[in-house]
Amino acid sequence: MATSCVWLISFFSLLVGHGVLQLEASHILNTNLESLQPPSPNQTYRTSYHFQPPKNWMNDPNGPMIYKGLYHFFYQYNPFGAAWGNIVWAHSTSEDLVNWIPHDPAIYPSHQADINGCWSGSATILPGEKPVFLYTGVDPKSQQVQNIAVPKNMSDPFLVEWEKSPKNPLMEPTSMNKINASSFRDPTTAWLGPDGRWRVIIGSKRDRRGLAILYRSKDFINWVKAKHPLHSAKGTGMWECPDFFPVSTSNQSGLDTSMVGLGIKHVLKLSLDDTKHDYYTIGTYNLAMDRYIPDSGSVDGDSGLRYDYGKFYASKTFYDNAKNRRVLWGWINESLSEADYVKQGWAGVQAIPRSVWLSKSGKQLVQWPIVEIEKLRTNRVDSPSTDLKGGSVHEISGVTAAQADVEISFRVSEFNKADVMDPSWTNPQLLCSQKGASVKGGLGPFGLLVLASNHLQEYTAVFFRIFKGQNKYVVLMCSDQSRSSLNKNPDKTTYGTFVDVDPIKEKLSLRSLIDHSIVESFGGDGKVCISSRVYPTLAIEGGAHLYAFNNGTQGVTISKLSAWSMKKAQIS
Repeated sequence: MATSCVWLISFFSLLVGHGVLQLEASHILNTNLESLQPPSPNQTYRTSYHFQPPKNWMNDPNGPMIYKGLYHFFYQYNPFGAAWGNIVWAHSTSEDLVNWIPHDPAIYPSHQADINGCWSGSATILPGEKPVFLYTGVDPKSQQVQNIAVPKNMSDPFLVEWEKSPKNPLMEPTSMNKINASSFRDPTTAWLGPDGRWRVIIGSKRDRRGLAILYRSKDFINWVKAKHPLHSAKGTGMWECPDFFPVSTSNQSGLDTSMVGLGIKHVLKLSLDDTKHDYYTIGTYNLAMDRYIPDSGSVDGDSGLRYDYGKFYASKTFYDNAKNRRVLWGWINESLSEADYVKQGWAGVQAIPRSVWLSKSGKQLVQWPIVEIEKLRTNRVDSPSTDLKGGSVHEISGVTAAQADVEISFRVSEFNKADVMDPSWTNPQLLCSQKGASVKGGLGPFGLLVLASNHLQEYTAVFFRIFKGQNKYVVLMCSDQSRSSLNKNPDKTTYGTFVDVDPIKEKLSLRSLIDHSIVESFGGDGKVCISSRVYPTLAIEGGAHLYAFNNGTQGVTISKLSAWSMKKAQIS
């Protein structure tokens, strides 16, 4: 059920009475939010099957879980406007992670330990299938502290009411523990060690060193800070929204967060406040020392592995014991200015939930849209194997191009025209911006033109290029937004990364989920993901087209092409 007017009025009175700071996601002072809210949201760029509330601001995913067969999703939400502020934990439930029923907010500022804000956190399922939240509150001194909330009625599968412990805060900065009171937030899902003690990490920093501060507890109420963090890295800045979980080295099955032992590696994901990028490392969890050690070659910081090389932040995973998988949620923010998204009446969407597992190489994760999203597919179009000559464009007709799911694979048989890889080309995003879709190469660019107008005045290009390296061929994947809109205002950053595939032995696969103003692309069977926000002026609704293209001099073959129109999900 939707949020009641009575609740909103009382909550607004509470905020005014306590003089709550209205902060942006980056914690910058923001004033007069309510006066900026438009009378009704602009629907032009709203998505049809990505999760988003009917209006207003949304950011971090919080506490995703499955309980009594129902999926629960909570998220940071402003009930009063389309800019950051007045944040509550909004709540929706689903039977399939695709169609959602909204409920009243689960958590909102009401106690001393969170009176100035209810920020991000996680859900943990205690023995006996008892869910609990650990979340960051902002106290009257504007200190960030960690709190707990539990369901009021455990027999209610919808978990619509939550209550906070009178012992809150459970963890707080003090002069003794030397924690930065303004950089201490976003507790993870807790895990249970073989010694019977629970563990949780909280993001922080000391000067420019990012910290995953570790706490332990026997009863989930009384927490003791460990002498050393689980992990830290110099020069990385504030670590927001940490996530720590095990992955199997032998199969794609997910693992409960407390699993340890042979055949298991661990993943530590951090959200970098400085760059708004999520990066992760793969490594070993040393139980005896309670330390996480990244594998050799697994790099901390922005130059390391990322879940997504486009817009994707504050991500959170949970273990889905019904499907034996680990599911990843991530926030995709706007590419508009604050004035523009406030004017449109809403801001932010969630990426399609993704299944995640360790690749066969053991060096990176693989991500793929949850299989349930395929129930929205309709009007399938298949194309036979097609030679795509250099300089050619092939329209993929018969699908609703503004709301589609397309899978395409390319086969390359001749490599003699591949451009030579310059050893100085170490920054793939910069390389993509310099060699966009309009720059003719030897092998590439080839891929998809999505949300394209009829005469290609507008398009977003998702494509590959192949370069000849010293000992192997190097594959670059890009999402070029430079011509995505005739509107000059949106950010049109071009994104890109290298893909760990051998084009001689392997197909070059690409899947793109297209949903009006978002393009989520998965390259190399999910080894690389790039999410883009675009705002075309011509390629909207029926004016949108979908093309395969090759702007290289060497021809390539489309070995497989399937595309579907996507039905609208039931969300709001």
